[in-house]
This record gives sequence, C-alpha cells and structure tokens, in this order.
Amino acid sequence: MAPDMGMAVETERGLVYGPSGKQLDVYRPAGAPRPAPTVLLWHGIGPDERDVLEPLARATAALGALVLVPDWRSDAADAGRAHLLESLAFACKEAGGLGGDGASCVLAGWSAGAGAALGVALRPEIVEGWRPSTVVGVAGRYDVPARTTGTAPLADLAAGRDPGVPVHLVHGTRDTVVDARYSRDLTEALQAPGRAVTLQEPETDHAGVIMTAYDPAADRCVPTTAEHAVRAGRVVAGVLTEAAGSATGVGGAA
Repeated sequence: MAPDMGMAVETERGLVYGPSGKQLDVYRPAGAPRPAPTVLLWHGIGPDERDVLEPLARATAALGALVLVPDWRSDAADAGRAHLLESLAFACKEAGGLGGDGASCVLAGWSAGAGAALGVALRPEIVEGWRPSTVVGVAGRYDVPARTTGTAPLADLAAGRDPGVPVHLVHGTRDTVVDARYSRDLTEALQAPGRAVTLQEPETDHAGVIMTAYDPAADRCVPTTAEHAVRAGRVVAGVLTEAAGSATGVGGAA
C-alpha cells in the first residue's frame, strides 16, 4: 500500500448506510480540526469494491479530509442507482457526526463512479435539488448513461444542463480501459461556456490513478507501491483535498 502522507488516519469500517444494508468505510484525519472537509468517494464497476479505493481514501484523509467510501452494486437491476443515492443521503445526514462538514460535500468517483457523481450535479432534482460543493471525476467516461441518472453527462450538457459547481478531472495518460479522451471531451464541453473545470493527466493507467494495480488472478485492483501509481494517487488526493478545502473555506494541501 502507498505510504500515508501527512496526518495519521483513523478508520471506521462497515457502517451500514441505508435500507439496502450496504456498508461504507470512513477515513478520518486524526489531527485535523473538526469539522473536516468531507468527500464522498464512489468506486467503479464491480460489485461492492469499496476496499479498492482504500489507498486513495487513506492518502486523502492524511491530507485533512474526511472520506466516506461506500459499497454499491453495479450489477443491480437499477445499475446501482439506489445504493449510490442511499450513500449520498447518509453522507449528507451523518457527516457531521463522523467529524466532517455536513453542510458541504465533495462528490467524487472513479471510473463508472465518476459519471455517477457528475450526473448528480447535472440533475439535482434526483436528490431534491441538492448539489455537491464540487465534483471530482477520476478516469471516467461521460458519453454513457450515468449510474445515478440514466442519462449521459455529455448529453445533458448538450441539452443545456449545467452542473452549477466546479468540476475537477484526473485521467491517466496510459489508461487503456477508459481512454483519457473521454475526460478531454468533457473538459472541452465544460469550457465552452466558461464553466469552472480543470483536467490533470498523470502518467499512469486506469488502476494506477487510484494507487492500485489490476490483478488478473483476483480480477480486481489491489494496492501497489509502483512509483507511477503512488505519484498519480497523490495528484488525485491533492485534487480531492483542495476541492474539499475550498468548499469549506479551509486551505487544501497538494
């Protein structure tokens, strides 16, 4: 696993977050003033793979953010929508009690989780008008239906919808699973009307951007200490922490 940076990190594992009985893990910076900036971080395709995001979540918490990482089932009949929205409702309601800022939340995701996060900002009516303070998309694809909305974020943008909040993207230049052009296309679509968007492209692959490597035998991503992955993961952790810090008026760390 990639070494922690900065503060010590406390963990709470297996909190049930909704009627589905699904669980999430909490990564809390032990030395940070409370309430800490809050990040809800969604994993990608693969049922109940919250553990895959542990290296990134831990690195982000070490920089000062409270990070919530839920399981969700991408193979559910609704493509995971109910689980994702349940976890979002939990984060909004319970972040304060967990040491975070319940008034604002960065909504972030990796791979399929990235499109799901952006979809919420584009269609806030699915959560009674709520919007995250910022969206962070990591190695996402945005021309396919978001798991939260059933519509493609790029199609929503073309139809005149506006995320209404800053969008920060990170995508590995060596990604062969989801090509970086998908994040470039989204950046271009968001820049056209002058919206707040950034894109960083570290030299790594689809798994490396979250400090992992794909293990064919296990058919899942596992922690790695490969230099390219550690370096890329630190970029993402910095983006998440800066986004969360900006949302709460606290200076972020890179």
